[in-house]
Amino acid sequence: MILKPMVRNNVCINAHPGGCAVETGRQIEVIRAKRPAYDRLDGPKAVLVVGCSTGYGLASRIATAFGFGAATLGVSYERGPSEASTGTPGWYNNRNFDAEALAAGLVSRTFDGDAYSRAMKEKVIAAARELGLRFDLVVYSLASPARTDPETGTVYRSVIKPIGGVYRGKTVDPFSSVLSHAEVQGASEDEIAQTVKVMGGEDWALWLEALNAAGVLAPEPTTVAYSYVGPELSWPIYRDGTIGRAKSHLEATARRITGSGAAKAYVSINKALVTRASAVIPVIPLYVSILYKVMKERGIHEDCIDQIDRLFRDRLYSGSAPALDAEGRIRVDELEMGAAVQAEVASRMARVDSSDLAELADVEGFRLDFLRAHGFAVEGIDYEADVSPYGEA
Repeated sequence: MILKPMVRNNVCINAHPGGCAVETGRQIEVIRAKRPAYDRLDGPKAVLVVGCSTGYGLASRIATAFGFGAATLGVSYERGPSEASTGTPGWYNNRNFDAEALAAGLVSRTFDGDAYSRAMKEKVIAAARELGLRFDLVVYSLASPARTDPETGTVYRSVIKPIGGVYRGKTVDPFSSVLSHAEVQGASEDEIAQTVKVMGGEDWALWLEALNAAGVLAPEPTTVAYSYVGPELSWPIYRDGTIGRAKSHLEATARRITGSGAAKAYVSINKALVTRASAVIPVIPLYVSILYKVMKERGIHEDCIDQIDRLFRDRLYSGSAPALDAEGRIRVDELEMGAAVQAEVASRMARVDSSDLAELADVEGFRLDFLRAHGFAVEGIDYEADVSPYGEA
């Protein structure tokens, strides 16, 4: 079939196998080029990445495997291809990662299924025992719209909404470059609670408890989860909204995990990046487009693999305890949140309109990053060629 991006309501519902392979390979090559720097560090030997198929989770698996040479197990919930449709980007990313790891002589195993379930935790534990692995690093990078509670069977669903009132803000459609004003109604108490159940730290703690009880954690292991703070202009819809409430729970969970003695737990605050969900979150497309423009102009723009490379080499495994902010979090968003960058972004956000959008914001960069996350707009791929949705073996 000839594969073109199918975008519906700013959600891409297909993927290109060849483009996903190139993008995964590109990230691997970034880390391979830095392998001498990794070789000087005492990094992890056995790594579990929960939420391994895209974004920061995939970058974490790539950095630990191809940087430190670690054995990696990954968990994600992806849809495979059929004769009539493609798989999800993460399905291709996982397969490409496993193939590259095998070729490099690295231990790699990927599990496709519900990471929230007890059954998945048992599968991972069984595999760790079979392979003789004790995890010295557990990365929790799970993002999901829903979670089934493993004890009660109740299904919880997350929402992106403000708390305590209606949110109104300027945003942009990255596919039409049309500016508009978004309005989002405030969340109910039930919506807040459900979002915390899905996106908070409860499942992270359950993973550490299960691994610890099964004896598949190394002595003094490390675990890290990912979060975001962002500028005050985004707080009503993000940090002070339902997702922010869940992230606060995640951060509190890190303290509880550390206190339990199961592992030294960190939350890393990372930079704003384009994800598969970014295009539908009010204000975020415009903010990120302007941020990208400013950071590219200053030569300090980073993508997922750049952020994770710095996190592991300069923070977690530098040989010294990582510096923490007042809330006990690792910060690798310092380039985004620098005073000069944020002042310029705020100035542009306040004055941008349709006449100067291209001058003040990198909407095209946002759109291309979004498409590349699905294997489209990747240099070197012939998008007129007939391809199998199964891709190459």
